[in-house]
Amino acid sequence: MTQYTLEVDLGERSYPIHIGAGLLGHANLFQPHVNGKTVMICTNTTVGPLYADRLKATLQQAGAKQTHMVSLPDGEEFKDWPTLQRVFDALLQNHCDRKTVLVALGGGVIGDMGGFAASAFMRGIPFIQVPTTLLSQVDSSVGGKTGINHPLGKNMIGAFYQPQMVLTDIATLNTLPDRELSCGLAEIIKHGAIADTEYLDMVEDNMPGLLNRDLELLALVVKRSCEIKAEVVSKDEREGGIRAILNFGHTFGHAIEAGMGYGQWYHGEAVGCGMVIAADLCRRMGRLSAEESARLKKIVIDARLPAIPPRLGVDKFMELMAHDKKADSGSIKYVLLNGLGGASTSPADEALVRQTLQEMGAGD
Repeated sequence: MTQYTLEVDLGERSYPIHIGAGLLGHANLFQPHVNGKTVMICTNTTVGPLYADRLKATLQQAGAKQTHMVSLPDGEEFKDWPTLQRVFDALLQNHCDRKTVLVALGGGVIGDMGGFAASAFMRGIPFIQVPTTLLSQVDSSVGGKTGINHPLGKNMIGAFYQPQMVLTDIATLNTLPDRELSCGLAEIIKHGAIADTEYLDMVEDNMPGLLNRDLELLALVVKRSCEIKAEVVSKDEREGGIRAILNFGHTFGHAIEAGMGYGQWYHGEAVGCGMVIAADLCRRMGRLSAEESARLKKIVIDARLPAIPPRLGVDKFMELMAHDKKADSGSIKYVLLNGLGGASTSPADEALVRQTLQEMGAGD
């Protein structure tokens, strides 16, 4: 199977992304980062039993001095302070130091929490991302965003902290539940919608193959999504400008996650639905044609993602979105499409947003 290597260009913080099947067994890729060092694997109770032993063996082959592991409960609802504390407990109990390398083995929750722990422990230790879900492979493992949730908002507490390397073993997708595979497709659709219409065409045309886990096809879309994200991140590492377009669908999506309770709707499901809401708002604002809005909704549905929001109530939706990180002095900034393939951040008329939410089915 084809193997790809990309570079996230951030000067002295640049790092490679390796993509291919079976990479968990490639000691040569780990060796430059772990040789002679102590390693702490941070994983969860679902992924650990599947892949931790294989990763440990590879790390030992790569010259790791010793390996430890901390296994966290699985789920977005555990992306919180008490669970994060367990990572710090494991690091301290095993006498880890500033040269210890933390390896995050799992999906987006593990990557975010492991990266945040690495950013804070002894004011920063090296870490490696080993994403095992499609969503984390195409999105959350790249770009250095780390953090935990707060009851009032998703990812509100965290840091920008870049990994030493991202190692994406596409073969791990063979054990991914169908629901989580669809969640990853949400971020893939997002990348096409904001940056590359030809990519969106390809994803639309190949949706059956993606859902059927064609690994060559999945490797190709992981590569293209990572290219798009890496290009944006290299221009705006800390989201002062253009990087915000990567949050298309997320303002509405984060409100769904917080309003329903973390873990009830998966992140990709909320983003998929959030994109449908945002596209409808763009149509009302004259930024998308009715055909383009309908097409994006169909692609989301074809990916087996929800397109109708939960009935949180319009007032509750607006309140939750006001806590979004992109809010500026209380004014909500939305990521809006400028036709398919382009996006920008912009405020929107509140009455129009409320009308959109009400007519999309989010009202009381």
